[in-house]
Amino acid sequence: MKILLMLLLSFLLVACNQNTINLPSPESLDNKLIELSIDDLHKGIRQQTMSCQSVVQGYLRRIKHFDQSSGLNAIILINPNALNKAKRLDQQFAQTKAMKKLHCVPVILKDNFDTADMPTEAGSMALKGHIPVDDAFLVKRLREQDAIIIAKSNMGEWAFSPYQTISSTHGETRNAYSLDHVPAGSSGGTASAIAANFGIIGMGTDTGNSIRGPASHLALVGLRPTLGATSRNGIVPLLLNRDIGGPLMRTVTDTAIVYSVLAGPDPADPITQNPDHQVYDDYRAFLDKDGLKGARIAVLEALMPFDDTHPEVLDAMQQAIKHLKLAGATVIEPFHIKRLKQLTQNTGFCSRFAQDLDHYLKEAPSTTRLRSFDMLKNSQQFLALSQKAIEWASAPKEAADMRHPPCIDVQGDPRRKALLDAVVNAMDNDNIDAIIYPSWRYPPREIGDLESSHGNNSPVIVPHTGLPGLTVPMGFTQEGLPLGLQFMGRQFSEPLLLKLGYAYEQRTQQRKPPAQFGLLK
Repeated sequence: MKILLMLLLSFLLVACNQNTINLPSPESLDNKLIELSIDDLHKGIRQQTMSCQSVVQGYLRRIKHFDQSSGLNAIILINPNALNKAKRLDQQFAQTKAMKKLHCVPVILKDNFDTADMPTEAGSMALKGHIPVDDAFLVKRLREQDAIIIAKSNMGEWAFSPYQTISSTHGETRNAYSLDHVPAGSSGGTASAIAANFGIIGMGTDTGNSIRGPASHLALVGLRPTLGATSRNGIVPLLLNRDIGGPLMRTVTDTAIVYSVLAGPDPADPITQNPDHQVYDDYRAFLDKDGLKGARIAVLEALMPFDDTHPEVLDAMQQAIKHLKLAGATVIEPFHIKRLKQLTQNTGFCSRFAQDLDHYLKEAPSTTRLRSFDMLKNSQQFLALSQKAIEWASAPKEAADMRHPPCIDVQGDPRRKALLDAVVNAMDNDNIDAIIYPSWRYPPREIGDLESSHGNNSPVIVPHTGLPGLTVPMGFTQEGLPLGLQFMGRQFSEPLLLKLGYAYEQRTQQRKPPAQFGLLK
């Protein structure tokens, strides 16, 4: 009898314990996925209110329910291995109770990041079916910290357009806040997906605009790191001397966590071998709600002229400046950079796409049909709107480093170096910590509108100089369209930019999710 009682008691204890760790229903879990942060995800797994498998399933349910039915068209491919990876992580955590930095964090990858287990097509029919031999370096870093690539996102074909996100493989992506408007380009698929809560980490690339611009249009935090702070290895190039990968996130805290994984040298990318780059294990250490106290912030009025900036953007900027002052910052306005107009006019984007694409394709497996830029040009497998970009890429005859002036890095190009020196000297003269301006001087355009003013400020200084830029949500128009504030800093000043952006974010709390992509019904 005693043995029977003990067995019954054991059975009851197990049953009670199982009841305490019962996972929520898919419907109640969906509520937790809205604006879920990395820390909240890890807390939920530790407290056994969610599992890795249930979280990944939840995001995949959201993608299936919303993406195509709404016409958003942000996601192009689901990773077939995502759920198996989630199951393995659940088993691993059950045994060890240990987590890496990005344990189970779902990632949406732009379609120009190499993945050995999924196609990488750069939004181009000419590259259809291309499966690289290896992951991009940044993808490896994410996976090493147990992040899960759950999907790839649509992108502008070959990353050509900063204004819209249209691929020849999957068509056009729309803005999650208003489906009649653009998400900017070319990382608009990633931006709309993260804004709509299809994942937690968004990965984009930025040649002139394509992290910070979409972040502004989708009420996200977008970090374009210092050129050389993160590896370009395994990213399909547009202009290798300006390309860089980085995160598109919903919060500055999550941006800091992900940047802690992405930043650092890569033996395969010489530009990352910079002795001036100090890499930190955890960039959250720099986040401070009072981080604006004593900061000297300069307003670059040249990038927000009264006669060429939307009134609601001007109003939002004035509110942002007010918040900065109330938070203890000294705001310097006006702030001038000597010969800025002349220097930016003389520092155009020189074309090296053909050369950089050829170099990338040399590493492609034999199964990849596209072998060169000339094959792309002759194939005519590109959108009509890409025609001018293809012609632009076809023009140069000399190798990039043999031109006069050369089409190379900042220090080797006198035009880019002159602009960099002018910006840094102006900051030094006034002891400036960061420069601010609106990422776009106008709200997102309507779909199909290529004529009205756009006011894209992101390509003006940052890509030419290699300096870092951080876009944070600045508010919304009366119509509900997002606006973004951009902080620009000195070389490798990401810790300071994250600190300032975090303090502004915490004070203003401008981020809110798009209403159309709320709870599953």
